[in-house]
Amino acid sequence: MWPFRGIPDNPGAWITTTARNRAIDRLRRRGRLRDKTEELTREAAIEADLAAIEPEGGGSETSDDDMDDRLRLIFTCCHPALPMDGRIALTLRTLGGLTTAEIARAFLVPEATLAQRLVRAKRKIHDAGIPYRVPPRDLLPERLDGVLKVLYLVYNEGYAATSGDALIRRELSAEAIRLARTVVSLLPDEPEATGLLALMLLHDARRDARVGPDGDLILLEDQDRSRWDQAAIAEGRTLVQAVLPTRRVGPYQLQAAIAALHDEGADAAATDWAQIATLYRALVELDPTPVVRLNHAVAVAFADGPAVGLAMMNGLADEGALASYPYLHAARADLLRRLGRSSEAASAYRHALELTSNRPERTFLASRLRDVELEGEGAAGRRMPGSRPS
Repeated sequence: MWPFRGIPDNPGAWITTTARNRAIDRLRRRGRLRDKTEELTREAAIEADLAAIEPEGGGSETSDDDMDDRLRLIFTCCHPALPMDGRIALTLRTLGGLTTAEIARAFLVPEATLAQRLVRAKRKIHDAGIPYRVPPRDLLPERLDGVLKVLYLVYNEGYAATSGDALIRRELSAEAIRLARTVVSLLPDEPEATGLLALMLLHDARRDARVGPDGDLILLEDQDRSRWDQAAIAEGRTLVQAVLPTRRVGPYQLQAAIAALHDEGADAAATDWAQIATLYRALVELDPTPVVRLNHAVAVAFADGPAVGLAMMNGLADEGALASYPYLHAARADLLRRLGRSSEAASAYRHALELTSNRPERTFLASRLRDVELEGEGAAGRRMPGSRPS
């Protein structure tokens, strides 16, 4: 510095201060390195525990014959001592094969926030000495909510991938369905487990019809229903009919009933949107999350008209919880398009595009954006008869 700013008034003091600051910086770097090393050591210990898992009580309560390794680990990570969001995030990251970004999208939080939840969950396991062990059968129900949520989110990522070139990740969907079947066989008297399996089957029945020959997204209303898996639909309906009379209705059962109504119509025009909206209203009472409320608004838009649904979506948008959720903006864009408000629809489609990283979904949104832009240009031309044609 001296060649540029000149010799300081007190060279000795300057050298002493500089040396002290450098020493402090070095100590801080060493401290950060030590903390990071300790954190990595703790995480390595946790991963080693995962590999060395043993059944509680010598495995007498839950045998290898009725619970495979992956499901045992899911029940283990869903320990009730952990907060629910921590249980689910840790299980999805460790065992579900989902990335931190994919889990963050499911929780509607920034990726950095989700990463901190994972760190806190791992520290809790380590500091509290929570054993990686299979709970006895009588304790399985207390972990069921977390397990079902994990399977639901794994299936959702398979049904509509967060990113990449493919809309569907079939291996995730298939694994989630397989594990849900195992849970139902373990806990046949838990109606929500059966409801979740039914929900997965009823959605998965449409899998092949959701994607065109070039891999592009095909909306439900435009799908070739002859390509739907009728065996899966029949099984899903049977499961729904079996659990709803128990009168222990939960969110997964209601979603399964909604999916069954979608699968019943011979074509899109035959869909009973009024009944679907009624079921969504009941679902909102049980599970008033922003995403459920958005789905309710979509159903109301089809049942009572796009203006009614749009008003509900605008209220959700004002709350801000779904600000980074692309499906809110895509749904608003569609209703604005149907109402002839092309410029507003175009703005909403652009916003959805900015938030979407899955290629087939981006292709679909870009196509809709071009359509409404052309509609807007056409409307402007009709309003301005003296303008030149493009």
